[in-house]
Amino acid sequence: MARRRFQLTEEQVKELTSAYASCKDGLTRTRYQAVRLYGTGYPTQEVMSITGCGWSTLMEWCRTYRREGLRGLVDKRVGGNRAKLTEEQLIELGQRLATYTPAHLFGPTAATADGQFWTVADLQRAVQQWYGVSYRSGSSYHRLFDHCGFSYQRPAKVYKSRSEAKVAEFEEQLEKKS
Repeated sequence: MARRRFQLTEEQVKELTSAYASCKDGLTRTRYQAVRLYGTGYPTQEVMSITGCGWSTLMEWCRTYRREGLRGLVDKRVGGNRAKLTEEQLIELGQRLATYTPAHLFGPTAATADGQFWTVADLQRAVQQWYGVSYRSGSSYHRLFDHCGFSYQRPAKVYKSRSEAKVAEFEEQLEKKS
């Protein structure tokens, strides 16, 4: 049986245990725990079962810890939609949304019948047209609205094929009957 080359000193075990106890980020805590367990001699299969990681990931975390210490195990991910628009572009977007209506940009193909108010679908089209950017999630467009100072309200359900003249005529007939 091959001897495990990665072994932690008593000081490193204390360091990882302390970091694990004080860390609030779940992914980073998992890394601390996995490296500590593996480095103290727990069977590899057991460490993988406890932490839910794969063998290659576990080995990578151990290499990273050996090279960089605790800092190397900190989760550095920042999210997928975060940096698609710069701060300047966000300011410009807010100005454009305040200046134009969907009717100005898209005419009769706007998401609402009159095209006076911005919807997520209209914002999605505008951001794609102006900046060539599209987000995966509808909630990202809600955050864009919020960042630009717009509140979210559900638009009224009105059919685009609705004829205002026919509606007025119908309402007139209702008044005559009553």
